[in-house]
Amino acid sequence: MTAAVPAPKALDLGPMPEWDLSDLYKAPDAPEVARDLEKGAADAKAFKARYQGQLAGLAADGNKLAVAVREYEALADLLGKLGSYAGLRFAANQADPARAKFYGDVNDRLTQVWADLIFLELELNQIDDATLAAALKAPDLARYKPWFDDLRKEKPHQLSEDLERLFTEKGQTGRGAFDRLFNETMASLRFDVEGVAEPMGLEATLNLMSDPAEPKRRAGAEALAKTFKDNVRLFTLITNTLAKDKEISDRWRGFKDVADSRHLANRVEGPVVDALVASVRAAYPRLSHRYYAMKARWLGMDKLSHWDRNAPLPEKPDRTITWAEAQETVLTAYAGFAPEMAGIAKKFFDKSWIDAPVRPGKAPGAFSASTVPSVHPYVMMNYLGKPRDVMTLAHELGHGVHQVLAQAQGPLLAPTPLTLAETASVFGEMLTFQKLLAEAKDQRERKAMLAGKVEDMINTVVRQIAFYSFERKVHEERRQGELTSDRLGEIWMEVQAESLGPAISFKPGYEVFWTYIPHFIHSPFYVYAYAFGDCLVNSLYGLYKEAHPGFVDKYFDLLKAGGSKHHSEMLAPFGLDARDPEFWNKGLRVLESMIDELERMEAVG
Repeated sequence: MTAAVPAPKALDLGPMPEWDLSDLYKAPDAPEVARDLEKGAADAKAFKARYQGQLAGLAADGNKLAVAVREYEALADLLGKLGSYAGLRFAANQADPARAKFYGDVNDRLTQVWADLIFLELELNQIDDATLAAALKAPDLARYKPWFDDLRKEKPHQLSEDLERLFTEKGQTGRGAFDRLFNETMASLRFDVEGVAEPMGLEATLNLMSDPAEPKRRAGAEALAKTFKDNVRLFTLITNTLAKDKEISDRWRGFKDVADSRHLANRVEGPVVDALVASVRAAYPRLSHRYYAMKARWLGMDKLSHWDRNAPLPEKPDRTITWAEAQETVLTAYAGFAPEMAGIAKKFFDKSWIDAPVRPGKAPGAFSASTVPSVHPYVMMNYLGKPRDVMTLAHELGHGVHQVLAQAQGPLLAPTPLTLAETASVFGEMLTFQKLLAEAKDQRERKAMLAGKVEDMINTVVRQIAFYSFERKVHEERRQGELTSDRLGEIWMEVQAESLGPAISFKPGYEVFWTYIPHFIHSPFYVYAYAFGDCLVNSLYGLYKEAHPGFVDKYFDLLKAGGSKHHSEMLAPFGLDARDPEFWNKGLRVLESMIDELERMEAVG
């Protein structure tokens, strides 16, 4: 029987910001919301009436075609603003029926509006290559060439306008509905932790797994397992449905491999991802397997139970970090790299662009929402005062800085493919970590910090590639038929055992931990972007430390480019090439060298 666990003490983290969404809209019933919904619908219909069937003719004069593209871009900004507002309000409290209704109603309206605009990309792709190439020489249209290049890559997978409209509208009751069901279910789950009087939410329960006390970690893990098991039929249904939905879409669009549509969306080639995955999997024994064997020795265990994986080291001070301390740490680290970066990040604190506290019903995890170029990003966190939370703050602010810098590209070119979108976030983490490491008072503190960073990098690289392997197996098997809860658990345990190694002992209940990973639901195969970003940043940071000529300026140019350049163009100024397996191995060696240092520390005692 599990020992009783004292109730968690209320944390004194100091004042924390909650975001002010009024830069989007003052309130859901503000007249501007209704006005913009009506305007969006009317403008979309007028746009369709004006340009449908006319784009091929307009292409004879690139400057005239540019007028249509700019109108479309303005519509995208307006519609994105409405969608961002509804989505962020919902994320702040997914358990609130009024917010859920508003979110659903706005999405319904926006789906109808976007359906009127489907013709644009389809017609643009029907313009022959020579005519389009000539049109793109016109000054007003030339800046949109990267967008047109990306459109061309979509051409083999586009359907007729009627079918595209059907896919869009049915998405509300298909993928979108099951996505929302997952979100609302997760937000409403409560976990009965032994020894704790009141049921706990997901974030607070997951947080117990990094508690210094083993009984608390075990109690947290067992509570998670019980509630996930109680709901596993629902999560199995959601997973099977969404995997089938994706298979139908992939089949109609002519995607062969289960991850091809994600690769296309990320503007990255399948062989590049394959090289990354192969490099990481080959490195499992040198990275995670070796590290967790060391950690077991440090904790005086033969093996780590799965709930011990994120246990703090005995050397690590059990200290709660206030929000003010976290803010100062990240901004100082950013300023040490470039004052401009710190200046942009500071706006998030000063202008209430961050929602930090844990609240009932709030979406789990953390994110930075780019919203639209005409406004600014918003960061959401669930801050609990852990060192990892400071790193999460540095990570999400990295996204935020990137999104602010890319805004000048406009709605069509600002969005960054996921593979490069993780660059600024992970770089922000690395800057913050290196600052803290340099301030370490002694070897014990340095060891604890290095170990923490190694664990974060294992979670970012090893764990995310294992997630990718899990998804591949699930989606490939789903093409042959439904997967049972037991089979999903078996696949989960296979990839976890391979990636984490023999030093981890998986206790009963861990087989259902696949249920809570939101990326599997929201954005299939997103996860490899984290590993891509981490290895890329390791290479970039190495160049920075080597005083690569003009590094800071080149780095800012990379961020300012947003989605206007392919990753190969972005990396060329640094002399980096993601197609080369050595590129990935170079990034992995940074992690390996940290584990080497920990081994040396262990040897000297």
